[in-house]
Amino acid sequence: MTSTEVTSVVLRPAGPEDADAVAAIHLAARAAAAMPPGIHTDDEVRSWLAGRLAEDEVWIAESEGAPAAYARFTESWLDDLYVVPAHAGHGLGSALLDVVKARLPEGFGLWVFEMNMPARAFYARRGLVEVERTDGSDNEEKEPDIRMEWRPA
Repeated sequence: MTSTEVTSVVLRPAGPEDADAVAAIHLAARAAAAMPPGIHTDDEVRSWLAGRLAEDEVWIAESEGAPAAYARFTESWLDDLYVVPAHAGHGLGSALLDVVKARLPEGFGLWVFEMNMPARAFYARRGLVEVERTDGSDNEEKEPDIRMEWRPA
């Protein structure tokens, strides 16, 4: 891509038909992230995420017509924000975080692993603040984590 080309990005709510794409984004992004290894099989992750599509609000960022990132959230929590590694750094995560902020104008929280410095820096640059640290005893991976919050001005 040359510097004069513009990438087409579409942000849209996900539906049940997006289950495979959401799972593929999740698995690819998590495998490349500064995170502990997942403890569930790929099939377990696919099944679980398909169920979450019916319960949670999920938005997809498409780049050039293909799903490249997603955000999954509830009334007060951002549970997932994942970007396919090849699309990282192109603004998809920021665009999805802006959707979450618009959909949850009273604020929200999220958990991030302590070791995930890139994600922690991403959220901090976008106005989220650290409010709690744990030793990881309450998460499945048993790794230290940090609760961050976005509090609107």
